Amino acid sequence: MSERTAPAPWTLPPQTRTDFVRYQGASGDMNPIHHDQTYAEAAGYPSPFSVGMLQAGLLGTYATDWLGADNIRSFRTRFKEQVWPDDVLTCTGRVIEEYEKDGLSMIDVEIDCTRQTGGVAATAWATFVVPEEV
Repeated sequence: MSERTAPAPWTLPPQTRTDFVRYQGASGDMNPIHHDQTYAEAAGYPSPFSVGMLQAGLLGTYATDWLGADNIRSFRTRFKEQVWPDDVLTCTGRVIEEYEKDGLSMIDVEIDCTRQTGGVAATAWATFVVPEEV
């Protein structure tokens, strides 16, 4: 089995409230704390903030672009920091382990979605069957 490395970091444009609302509409989670300024302030926040699953989706996209959606076997996410309007997010990954299981070459990876502040908004761990070389 060959040693794999992660792809280059993926940096997204600054997040906007429109990004948050578009994700909310797609997911069906229309909690006003993610789009309504007055509601967010009443709850003690300076502004609406992103639905955490948006970052999970970004991490999933980064991972499957890297190793292939057909190859994923498990995926879990931990949310760590809120994402606010104007945050610039960068996804990075690293190989944790490569191994054989049931006759298949497997790879475990860890992927972070980091804010421009250096804070990690979300971390994901995924297991893939190693894609065949083309």
